[in-house]
Amino acid sequence: MIPESHPLQQLFIELVGRHYAEEIGLRDPQIVNYVAHLMAEFCDAEELFRIRNVEGRPLTDVGEMLVESNPVFGPAPSFDRERQVRKHIGDYTLFFTGMFPESINHFRLRRNRLENFVDWIKAGKESYYIVSKFEHFEYAKVAPLFANLSQNFEQCVYGLNLVKNDLQEMQHPLVQRTNELLM
Repeated sequence: MIPESHPLQQLFIELVGRHYAEEIGLRDPQIVNYVAHLMAEFCDAEELFRIRNVEGRPLTDVGEMLVESNPVFGPAPSFDRERQVRKHIGDYTLFFTGMFPESINHFRLRRNRLENFVDWIKAGKESYYIVSKFEHFEYAKVAPLFANLSQNFEQCVYGLNLVKNDLQEMQHPLVQRTNELLM
């Protein structure tokens, strides 16, 4: 896990905070910190693919994750497991739809995937909503954050897309400098 003081974490907080506040008017420090931390966490592929099925295989298919999260008709052994998987679905769909929207069609082109039938935005928004309903005991403090993430899911996706554009420009400083000179 990347510590809060790490320069990468600080970069994500600055970029997410600026775009969320300026472009979409979302000035919630909890959401900004959560999304920035999520981005830093997902730099590690182990974190990105941490949800595994009963055989231990990482799940990369949102449809399979939805099945995995079901404590009544699916393999989730408890409601805590449902919450864990649903939180990951929210995080995973937010990250991919915001940072790599073009990859979603690539995923869909693969054959025999359950997610061919899944609306990623709806799955992420619904998953955060379900997580927000775990509002008792140790989850009481963070439940409102997940309710806000669900309510503002599309705005968070759009803000991440702006962050992605900034990161792409940072990779190519000559192009950025040329654009500044032309304007």
